[in-house]
Amino acid sequence: MHDARAQLPATSAAPHSRSRPLPPYRGILAVDLKGFTERPAIDHEVVSRAVPEMLRISLERAGLARLWTDRLFPATTGDGYVLGFDPALMPLVIHPWLDTLQDVVAELNVRALGTAPLRLRVGLHIGPLPDTADGFGGNGTARTDTHRLLDSRPVRAVLAEHSEHITHVAAILSDRCHQDAVASGYTGRHRDRFHEVPATVDGKPFAQRAWLYVPAPSGPLPGRAAPAGRPESPTATPRRHAVTGVLRAERGIINTGSVHGGQHLTNLDASARPDLEGGLDD
Repeated sequence: MHDARAQLPATSAAPHSRSRPLPPYRGILAVDLKGFTERPAIDHEVVSRAVPEMLRISLERAGLARLWTDRLFPATTGDGYVLGFDPALMPLVIHPWLDTLQDVVAELNVRALGTAPLRLRVGLHIGPLPDTADGFGGNGTARTDTHRLLDSRPVRAVLAEHSEHITHVAAILSDRCHQDAVASGYTGRHRDRFHEVPATVDGKPFAQRAWLYVPAPSGPLPGRAAPAGRPESPTATPRRHAVTGVLRAERGIINTGSVHGGQHLTNLDASARPDLEGGLDD
């Protein structure tokens, strides 16, 4: 007689039932697009595909191409992307990569004049995560906390209150990430460039000490006075922007144009332009 119990998947032992080795420590990098749901549905796939391309190009420019090639448990989140990497590279991810990502997104936005600019929140964390080399790898508290940081009030407030024409990237680092990579002196940015914040998420039981880093600030940062006429509240309502069409053509072309006419082509694929070395430079 067939035993149906034989079909059940294997489960791990209950927590605290016995001691087991920790999974390897990973660096975790996650990004989200600001205002993704405000874009027309027809844009979602094109913009979603643009996010990993921006990551790839910016990592290559920052001298971290191997990080992209060897990325662990990569996954798209629809309006973002997440991956794991060797935590020894975290200082280089913080700098120069975050500044390079700001430059790459800025270049893309300049070429997509007339559209709502792409703006990214970045979350960085370090913690033990398994890599099972399948769709279930990379799951654990460290990854969950990275997404909570990414969705927290302080980093959202930066993009809400800073100029969309200047500030294209805002990053939030876990306290562990900051202590290991920044406070230790391994990152090529002085610790005074990082601003301590209480990271909380509306409607979630999450509250952690974290640190903001904004490569190109254009508004108030924690502990600094706001410019006249600009609100300091982290709950300030983000400005809404008109959105126009974005279509992807062959060979990595982003075709953008407003309802008033006029189109702008942006190439995200370096291989499509033999005169480009980094992928987005003229």
